[in-house]
Amino acid sequence: MNIVTEHTDEITQVKVPLPFPLRWVNAYLIRGSKGYTVMDPGLHTPDAEALWLQVLQERGIDFEHVEQIVLTHHHPDHYGMAGWFQERTGAPVLLSETGYAQVQLLWGPEQPMSARLLELFARHGFPEAGLAEMTKHMVSFVDLVSPQPQVTLLREGPVRLGDRVYEAMETPGHAAGHLVFYDAEAEVIFCGDHVLPQISPNVSFLPQVEENPLGEYLRSLQEIGRLPVKMAYPGHREPWSGFGARTEELVRHHHERLALMEGQLSAPLSAYEVCRATFGDRLSVHQMRFALSETIAHLILLEAEGRVQQVNPAAELVRYVAITAK
Repeated sequence: MNIVTEHTDEITQVKVPLPFPLRWVNAYLIRGSKGYTVMDPGLHTPDAEALWLQVLQERGIDFEHVEQIVLTHHHPDHYGMAGWFQERTGAPVLLSETGYAQVQLLWGPEQPMSARLLELFARHGFPEAGLAEMTKHMVSFVDLVSPQPQVTLLREGPVRLGDRVYEAMETPGHAAGHLVFYDAEAEVIFCGDHVLPQISPNVSFLPQVEENPLGEYLRSLQEIGRLPVKMAYPGHREPWSGFGARTEELVRHHHERLALMEGQLSAPLSAYEVCRATFGDRLSVHQMRFALSETIAHLILLEAEGRVQQVNPAAELVRYVAITAK
């Protein structure tokens, strides 16, 4: 596997290691006449630090040559090294306002999102015996995103990456406040985790963040899929062409998943039961967090479309049943 790939004179892909099944996240060095933009520098681990020191040294790039750190979204495998880079470069860290609000909920004082998420999981059938382990899992990410940076808010519109001006476009679903960066002239897009080749981006429901993340994701996919794109640079796997076709594949995938879950609800089930029926029962705590959040997102969309309903909305345990099953 090539750890570093120079795709053009300006764009270099760096595969930053992850201690998860995904194995790596794509960071990008974008060269310009004023210095380098580092996009999505990865999760903060000793391996990631060592890799970046090696990559920069081999290319003769001093920390002072880094002019900005740009983040497509706030997830720890993209955001985690931002503070480490900022401490060494003094460069601004650019992130959307919605993304920064979630950083504060997830890793700010008292980490309120952890409690909200665990309460949500419990209401949707997650076993009480597993809550302590899930809590420990959530807390473990604080070290992997520390030190945390001072953030400069990045809004939709023109943004310079290297010497080219891209359009920052908000693309919700995988992460609220997720941004992609599109160069219409070159027909190039940095798409973060919004569109990935070969694998489906996770679309999770987070309480008090988005009401219907999967619905927003499908809408956004259909809109962004109309853009002319010759080359897409994703957050995971390899850069590829065929961007529009991939957005259509992802839309079909989620409609198939929606139909599968609806079919499982001939009798009332909790989201946890639907999750296990869909994704299996051999998931790690890390995988379960995303699988259950994604299952809830699908059930919310099915309910919004009038295909399933909650058996008793006032009950302590939330269960769903297909409308056709009544």
